[in-house]
Amino acid sequence: MTNVQWGILSTAGIAQKQLIPAFQRAANAEVTAIASSSGLKKAEAVADKFSIEKAYNSYEKLLDDPEIDAVYIPLPNHLHKEWTVKAAKKGKHILSEKPATVNAAELEEIKLACEEHRVSYMEAFMYHFHPQHDRVREIIDLGEIGDVSYMRAAHSFPMKDPESNVRMKYQAGGGSLYDLGCYAIHAIRNVLRQEPESVQVQAIKDNGVDTDAYAYLTFPDGVHATFDSSFNLTDRNEYEVVGTEGRILVPRAFRPDKNGGDGLIIVEKQGVSRTETVNTDQYRDQVEHISEAILKGENHLHNDFENTLGNMRVIDACVESMETGGLVKLG
Repeated sequence: MTNVQWGILSTAGIAQKQLIPAFQRAANAEVTAIASSSGLKKAEAVADKFSIEKAYNSYEKLLDDPEIDAVYIPLPNHLHKEWTVKAAKKGKHILSEKPATVNAAELEEIKLACEEHRVSYMEAFMYHFHPQHDRVREIIDLGEIGDVSYMRAAHSFPMKDPESNVRMKYQAGGGSLYDLGCYAIHAIRNVLRQEPESVQVQAIKDNGVDTDAYAYLTFPDGVHATFDSSFNLTDRNEYEVVGTEGRILVPRAFRPDKNGGDGLIIVEKQGVSRTETVNTDQYRDQVEHISEAILKGENHLHNDFENTLGNMRVIDACVESMETGGLVKLG
């Protein structure tokens, strides 16, 4: 086998806009089936659009296809655990949209199912595959900005259709924290390479769903971090790392694909600034990474279970803090 045969569970917008085209750009992956729970016509329409061989009117039928090696799951957040576990039991490898689940306990169930059925699993944090973040860590390790003491991350966009958007449905795992804040948490943890010891979050809510979240995190070595996520603010996808001698600003942290894959790293020190440009196709790289692991029978993934579990634990703490209004300690 030289290509992994992928199936898509849902005709969701993210699949059509980003992931199916990324699969088509990948050298070791091919989408050969798609399923819709809204009827065969919808699945067939998307299959025709992308020249996908097979269309199914149920997710179960796709999972029963013996020719499918792996599935991509872009379903609403509350359905991630159910269909990931079902896919694992059918022996399908899984790439699941973020957040992996709505809490860490659900992810533990997924981990057990994937281990039992010997399938690979990865949460689809495509931004993590862009080399600009490795370069940021390299600059930090070289000591160019001195000792890091603070990190800030922000991810937001102005939602135009809140009444019909699944991100605004509480029962579906909606909210800016799950949709956008998960990126900020992931970036902070992975750039700083440590886990927070406490979080405190204030939120603005609409019908029980956080439209805006403002968080403060502390780390064991004394580093502090903040992040905000919002469905009301202008488009932002950035982070900043501040040290004793300078700072690093990454203004296209999560969506460099909107600028042709160009990530920017701005380093400022003693009044002098320089900008580095780093380019890649992060969606394609993500697909090729997990597909290569599947082809080689390996489970050493760039975004592995421990990293995903760490992120979910912080999200759990943030949700608790939003509900209680207090400081929540981890670990």
